[in-house]
Amino acid sequence: MTMLTSRVARVATVCAVQLALVGVAVAGPLSARATGEEYLLTVTPFDPVDPFRGAYVDLAYPGLTGTSTGTVEGQLAPGERGEVFVPLVQDGRVWRGGEATRARPSAGPYLRCDDSQWRLRCGIESYFLPQGEAKAVERAVAGGTAVSRIRVDSRGNAALIAVERSPAG
Repeated sequence: MTMLTSRVARVATVCAVQLALVGVAVAGPLSARATGEEYLLTVTPFDPVDPFRGAYVDLAYPGLTGTSTGTVEGQLAPGERGEVFVPLVQDGRVWRGGEATRARPSAGPYLRCDDSQWRLRCGIESYFLPQGEAKAVERAVAGGTAVSRIRVDSRGNAALIAVERSPAG
């Protein structure tokens, strides 16, 4: 009976560890969705529907400049990569990214992004939709008439909520 109890305990431990890892993986976007403030950002298309990833719209944000050249104004050596923070600056009814920095901003909303890949990743780049809706959103974004509605928590974690028509004015 102790061997069975030992196996059950091991299986339970493995399941608990896997559940904890899933929790860690979704903690940032979940926190943003649950506790974050809403912001609108102008979006442009980046990449059309990918047959390997399904129906999604890959988005680029004109105000969120990547640091793929290895430079974040005066704070990065060429080729240095890692976590950067992009303050959000209000520009009329929408927001845009300010100057990226390695230091966490002390005030105001900001995005916590990763610069370790070939483009800046803030967790709001891909929007998954049913096939028909993805094409319609892609057309709206390509026409320059769309904004993304995101939620950002106090630690800079972001979640993409929707892509919609740009508000008038």
